Amino acid sequence: MSIVKHLHISGRVQGVGYRHFLSRAAFELQVTGWVRNRHDGSVEAVVCGSMEAVHALIERARRGPLHATVDACRVTDTHGTFTRFETLPDG
Repeated sequence: MSIVKHLHISGRVQGVGYRHFLSRAAFELQVTGWVRNRHDGSVEAVVCGSMEAVHALIERARRGPLHATVDACRVTDTHGTFTRFETLPDG
């Protein structure tokens, strides 16, 4: 059974490879959905997959890549169906 979560990540998360980091983690964990930069400097993502895979991705999102500083990662339930994980234009 799949679960779908919406993530809003704030801190120093733009210009540090955060979207690529999350995309790579999603591929490794077989999670679908999307990620994008927000105009306010945060990153937003929707992730879909098994409970174990989504929770593992959320843990990686809370750490971020080497040069990121994640201040907060808000997670809420959402819905959607996705066939892959993609990077969307800024929103």
